Amino acid sequence: MRAFDWALTDRQYLKCLFKIKMGKPLRLDPPVTFNEKLQWLKLYNRRDEYTAMVDKVEAKRVAASIIGEEYIIPTLGVWDSFDEIDFGSLPDRFVLKTTHGGGNSGVVICRDKSAFDFQAAKIKLEKSLKGDIYASFKEWPYKNVRRRILAEELLDDGLGHLINDYKFNCFNGRAENVMVCSDRDSGHTKFYFFDTEWNLLRVNKMGVAAPEGFTMPKPENIDLMFDIADKLSAGVPYMRVDLYNINGKPYFGEMTFYPASGFGANYTREADLDFGNRIKLPKKTVR
Repeated sequence: MRAFDWALTDRQYLKCLFKIKMGKPLRLDPPVTFNEKLQWLKLYNRRDEYTAMVDKVEAKRVAASIIGEEYIIPTLGVWDSFDEIDFGSLPDRFVLKTTHGGGNSGVVICRDKSAFDFQAAKIKLEKSLKGDIYASFKEWPYKNVRRRILAEELLDDGLGHLINDYKFNCFNGRAENVMVCSDRDSGHTKFYFFDTEWNLLRVNKMGVAAPEGFTMPKPENIDLMFDIADKLSAGVPYMRVDLYNINGKPYFGEMTFYPASGFGANYTREADLDFGNRIKLPKKTVR
């Protein structure tokens, strides 16, 4: 697709890409499903403040202004390139992230600096720095993000295992459910959705396949986490707010406007329709 990008409008490009990835036409007039509405939001809900909200450095400043510094993971340093990173100033354990990267494509974890593979890290991060989520998937907020590398503290369970990731689906400024990502460093991450009362939602393939009565440990501070997600997503038609939870204290991860870039194939047909129905589309900011 990228080879023909120059000849297509963003709308035409997304229509072609949606057909390739989802195997069906993209409806935009009007969109109906969750995935379709995410594509519409890419095209017609382009607000300048979204750029700072997806920049992994600037997003911390935005989040801190809303929920307070106590929920922000400390930043250890920010550099324009891998070769500029001052590894001597970093602790034995840390995380490196590109400021504009999506998913794990721009994330490197160091658990022991003496055994750290610097060359592999450089290759991965420099590849991520060259990546362009706007060009590839038309995620407009990333278009003007300054490409840098940040280092921050590594959060784990104290035994060297990555902690669960709690991803809150927020519709029109209200967090209505959370996707819990567990076993994140096993190579086989598990994804289960729960509502605000901690009932399992069988909205994705893993949820459908879960045995009767399946559940996961409910964080004692889950109400606080839902409240934080509400505050961060205020005024936005749809946002996914990612949080971590350590010893009963939430930490801000990131804000995401288009999970799976609007090509989520793991949702059930019913969930794709239900989530889509929950999004109230705003007036177009772009014509």
